[in-house]
Amino acid sequence: MRRANIVILILALGMGVLAAFMARSWIQAHANTTPAAPMSTIVVANTALGFGTVLSPDNVKEIPWAASSVPEGAFTTRNELFKGGRRVVLTPMERSEPVLKQKITGPDQRASLSALLEEGKRAVTVRVDDVRGVAGFVLPGDRVDVVLIRSKNDTGGASEKFSDVLLQNVKVLAVDQLANERQEKATIAKAVTLEVDTDQAQKILLATDVGKLSLILRQAGEGHASQTSRVTERDLFFEAAKVPAAPAPAIAKGPATSKVEVVRGMQIQEYSVVRGK
Repeated sequence: MRRANIVILILALGMGVLAAFMARSWIQAHANTTPAAPMSTIVVANTALGFGTVLSPDNVKEIPWAASSVPEGAFTTRNELFKGGRRVVLTPMERSEPVLKQKITGPDQRASLSALLEEGKRAVTVRVDDVRGVAGFVLPGDRVDVVLIRSKNDTGGASEKFSDVLLQNVKVLAVDQLANERQEKATIAKAVTLEVDTDQAQKILLATDVGKLSLILRQAGEGHASQTSRVTERDLFFEAAKVPAAPAPAIAKGPATSKVEVVRGMQIQEYSVVRGK
């Protein structure tokens, strides 16, 4: 009996070793058949690059990158980047940040304001002061609303001022002569340059002659247009709505007459008597 148990134990151990060996062989076979992801290279900044920096082989480098996830507008080699002439940084980049076409100029193109414009867009400048320029907190890359403030005469000859939202969600290209989107210090500007289309540029230029323009800073990332309406001087001095006084509680009134019973012998008679006021 003891010999039979030993034989069964040896067979069980052998079967376990065989199963482990077959599982290991299956895993290795499937791991070896998994194709490796194709790799490529990408050009990144070798150091922090500011606005106006001329790109060179020293301040950029190539690093390995998965071919399936190369960003749109990226350069795979330095030869591709410098093909056609030198390029200048338009948007500041940090070290190891991919160099994209939209962040640099074209070959042999200057780092001018025109290079920052998107296709079909125009640049127009608005004169501002410390108040209309949001105290200098409007920086390149921000989004603003443009408000027109002007006055008109009514039929009686009285002058009334009002404001209208002229444009919404307009991109700021430059503040004075600064176009660096990563400028962190607020400065009191005298002029703000906006990116608009041709029709919007015409509206802004006409508005500068008929009234004053002010800027409203929008929340970062907010792209939807808001419902707007004209605001007049009368909207500034409205009367608070009068709350009507609560009516006095009604006093329950009894009937106008009273009943009186008169007993005559064995008979009882009721009479209605008008109550006195």
